[in-house]
Parts: sequence; C-alpha cells; structure tokens
Amino acid sequence: MKKPAVCAHIQDIKELKTAKAYECEECIKTGDTWVHLRTCQTCGATLCCDQSPNTHMTKHYYKDGHPVVISAEPGEKWIYCYKDDLFADYE
Repeated sequence: MKKPAVCAHIQDIKELKTAKAYECEECIKTGDTWVHLRTCQTCGATLCCDQSPNTHMTKHYYKDGHPVVISAEPGEKWIYCYKDDLFADYE
C-alpha cells in the first residue's frame, strides 16, 4: 500500500517553528557536539539528529511524544513525522 504524501500529524502543523539558535539545546549543556539539527514542531526545541552522538531529538520524541520535526539546517526544507515514519518537502 502506498504511503500518503503527508500524515495527519504533519497536516496539523499550521505554522512552522524554526530554530531560535543554531545549536542543540542539550549538547550545549554538556559541552558535546552535534552533526545536524532538527526543530520540534510541538514545542520548538532544537536538538541533534540521529547521526549525532547523543540523538537528542529522537530521545525527545520518545520521552515527550512530539511527533513532527523539521530540519534546522540552512537550505533544507523537509518535515518528518516520527510516529508515521514519513518525510515530506515543504516550501
């Protein structure tokens, strides 16, 4: 069965939350580094990706249940839903 272009969680996003600063909020606290950043579309937290040593955004999803993130990387315009494992581009 073909996956839908976007899921209900992504459809529910009315306005994108963007990173307030280009840093992982949790890595900064411990002096760690990150590879790429993601911004939670529920609470606006900006945390590191799964290629980063601490995988803070995935941990955030499992702890807080916030399903949708966008890339916080300059020039990237994609959105992802953890719950439905679905990526989509946006303008």
